Amino acid sequence: MSKPLAERLRPQTIDEYIGQSHLVGEDGVFRKFLSTGNTPSFILWGPPGVGKTTLARLVANHLNRPFYTLSAVTAGVKEVREVIESARKQSLFNQRSAFLFIDEIHRFNKSQQDSLLGAVEQGVITLIGATTENPSFEVISPLLSRCQVYILRSMNDDELSTLLHRAISTDEELKARNVRVEQTEALFRFSGGDARKLLNIIDIVAGATDGDITINDDVITQALQQNIALYDKNGEQHYDVISAFIKSVRGSDPNAAIYYLARMLAGGEEPRFIARRLVILASEDIGLANPNALLLANACFDTVHKIGMPEARITLAETTIYLATSPKSNSAYAAINEALKMVSRDTTNRPVPLHLRNAPTKLMSEAGYGKEYKYAHDYEGSFTRQEFLPESLSGTTFYHPHKDNATEVKIAERIAAWWGDKYEH
Repeated sequence: MSKPLAERLRPQTIDEYIGQSHLVGEDGVFRKFLSTGNTPSFILWGPPGVGKTTLARLVANHLNRPFYTLSAVTAGVKEVREVIESARKQSLFNQRSAFLFIDEIHRFNKSQQDSLLGAVEQGVITLIGATTENPSFEVISPLLSRCQVYILRSMNDDELSTLLHRAISTDEELKARNVRVEQTEALFRFSGGDARKLLNIIDIVAGATDGDITINDDVITQALQQNIALYDKNGEQHYDVISAFIKSVRGSDPNAAIYYLARMLAGGEEPRFIARRLVILASEDIGLANPNALLLANACFDTVHKIGMPEARITLAETTIYLATSPKSNSAYAAINEALKMVSRDTTNRPVPLHLRNAPTKLMSEAGYGKEYKYAHDYEGSFTRQEFLPESLSGTTFYHPHKDNATEVKIAERIAAWWGDKYEH
């Protein structure tokens, strides 16, 4: 049986690698690794199908160093220790440490990650982790502090086009089928920036036709509709379902939200990923309309970490329904975005008012630092009017309370009582 196209087309050198130019380009850090041989432990963070495993293998092969690989899905502490011991023996014959590549390192628990620490610290192994999840959430701090983190990006249409051209021009099996490319919009859209998915789709189309192969939008769509199970091996329409879940909670439909939650769990989605999304939703979409939502979402996140599946499904369901039925406000989200936008284009380095500055030295005190600052608690109601923004920004409003929920109506009333017409309401 022929190997899958993605395996047949796997790059053998860094020059054959497509995408991630910020890492493998002429001045990229991975070029420096290959030229100097000095490679730290590192973690590759990015979406599926962008070349994390390939990049790890290219580095090890080019430097001609032992390369061990473990999957965090199937390996435990015992397997980790066995690999470390093998690497330790190898180091007697090789001055350079062996590479240990751990796929889906975010699935390793604390004890499994702890078992790596000593070998990484001693230089017995050079760790390479691959993850689709934010490593700051999933990798323990002592291990993360010993690794560089490199972010890989989804492939853009130009990179997917380059990959498509290479496939049909260099793969012997495709060259024998006379591939004709008429349209690529559907192919690139269904690929979603995932190189492996693009090559798998071409495999599906090739398997569904005899003789010459035509690639256009209709052919791609029909082939995927007939082979949806082959196309979505890790959950049907994975990213579409996640998007629908988020939008259902934001749109206050608890029934739709629970339905998409069930589809994610049935499809094997990592429960902690869902819990993180709920924390983000509580801040971004509910915010000050119901501050308790963030407390509940955080409690959900902690609980899912502690108990795992299948019981975690109940906590996820409870939190999903609570957030979906809560009043909504994105005022905090909008406020920080507006302030960041203003700061990013504001190059005048506006001075902080003197009365707000600390005066740790006599010179600063004499220069007026901290002078005339009014300590709020010395005044009735712990409030007195004074200027806190730079003078040139006085009266600028970033936070706009929503007027359609009770909590923020009260906030708006307090702001008006304190500041009168200084800030718009």
